Amino acid sequence: MVDTGVAHGRFQIFHNDHLKYLRAARARCRHLVVAITNPDPTLTRFDAADPGRSSPARNPLSYYERYRIINQALQEQGWRCADFSVVPLPINFPDLYRYYVPLAATFFLTIYDDWGERKLQMFESLGLTTEILWRRSLAEKGLTSSAIRRLLVAGEPWEHLTPPGVAEMLQFFNIPRRLQQMAGTAAP
Repeated sequence: MVDTGVAHGRFQIFHNDHLKYLRAARARCRHLVVAITNPDPTLTRFDAADPGRSSPARNPLSYYERYRIINQALQEQGWRCADFSVVPLPINFPDLYRYYVPLAATFFLTIYDDWGERKLQMFESLGLTTEILWRRSLAEKGLTSSAIRRLLVAGEPWEHLTPPGVAEMLQFFNIPRRLQQMAGTAAP
């Protein structure tokens, strides 16, 4: 077990598979830093390994909203505040990592595609310690935030795909309506 670990993601609807990832990372460290990538448009850059990742449509929640949602979800899982931190991480700007996360930590990854491989390459090029929790094909990925956002827009059931409390926080921030407005499907 390492002292500090970093697990990262956009978490542009925090879901049950995100929770599995964070649990796996947390089991390997004393303190887990949950790093929210694409914290704002000025710290988000296009990457050919996943061209849509930087688009506003795929980043509808603010950093603050994701921060609150993740904190709520992890505390409801019984995680003590002393066991984790939630911070921003401009993933496309490796030269800025030192301002956001402890570089001496172990960086945990799950890899499904070229984007996962690209992140591993970025971390290793900086000399960061990495650990791949699992490597699976894209077909084996499971839940995606994109699919959950589509369910929200369509008004179909999605709550069962997220940890308890996420639905409440999404309603609090009026995320379903925002997504419907972005898609042009919201009632006036």
